Amino acid sequence: MRPDAEPPPRDVFHRPLRDLRISVLDQCNLRCRYCMPEEHYTWLSKSDVLTLPELARLADVFIALGVAKIRLTGGEPLIRPDFPQIVGELAGRFGRGLRDLAVTTNGVLLAPLAQELKRAGLSRVTVSLDTLRAERFRALSRRNSHAAVIEGINALPAAGFKGTKINTVVVRDFNEDELADLIEFGRTVSAEVRFIEYMDVGGATGWNASKVVSRDEVLALLADHYGEAPRALDDERGAAPAERYALGDGTTFGLVSSTTQPFCDTCDRSRLTADGLLLTCLYSLDGLNLRQPLREGASDGELRRMVRDAWCARADRGAQERLLQSRRSAFVSLDSLRRDPHLEMHTRGG
Repeated sequence: MRPDAEPPPRDVFHRPLRDLRISVLDQCNLRCRYCMPEEHYTWLSKSDVLTLPELARLADVFIALGVAKIRLTGGEPLIRPDFPQIVGELAGRFGRGLRDLAVTTNGVLLAPLAQELKRAGLSRVTVSLDTLRAERFRALSRRNSHAAVIEGINALPAAGFKGTKINTVVVRDFNEDELADLIEFGRTVSAEVRFIEYMDVGGATGWNASKVVSRDEVLALLADHYGEAPRALDDERGAAPAERYALGDGTTFGLVSSTTQPFCDTCDRSRLTADGLLLTCLYSLDGLNLRQPLREGASDGELRRMVRDAWCARADRGAQERLLQSRRSAFVSLDSLRRDPHLEMHTRGG
């Protein structure tokens, strides 16, 4: 913690504020069916999207409250033309409270930017990749960009990145037969695969429980393939969303079981949309507008007070509450999504 930082605020369940996810824009160059299944979307107003100086100032507000990890998301963050400059500006906070600066990307634009992002100070990269088969990728994303994603992943070791993660959303009858293949691919590119249960948040209008491949099912499929049950690395999780496991040869992978076994009890994540809305849960239906007071001249102290008050009042356990529902379907209606783009997963940054 930096010398002038305040003690991290804690919510009503005593969860600290430690992790900030900043969506730098809401647009994406893929149309994955579990995230953006519709043909048309309502986008944030360009005039409302935070500028680089505004992003940096709000980052300072959160760092002063004890945030040590920042993850840049979208939409697809690499679409934003000044993204390398955003990385460079935020990387200047290392030694002033920030310890980790990462990005989650779909990888389409990654290959030509990998070295520049490393030079700018980016710590780590997580790439979303749901299949190793080009035809499946095209069916899922409605784009023909699979080769570019693979090229982007391959560019990371050469650029000097370590700790790379590959995020795979597992959807029944789509890619559950590729789990071991993805782990083996991860070995070749020095990346750890994290399997994510299909979630019913945001614009997942086609979600239904039958498409969810649970953590236990993933472990069983991998045990069948490798001939032994993966070993849990329970002592390594902390507040991280992924439970980590090891195969017999030491190869590790992660499982994010936020649909069937939520980790709300330890969640320390806040989210800032590209237009400055603070969300304290992926399932939040509304949030705190920080852009307006920022642009109206609020001081850093006033902004810190707003964030602290919002976090201290936080009682979110969205995924746990969803799990208790007897008849679970898509989280919000299509009409609601069109009225309020902040409800979309690609707006709130995953």
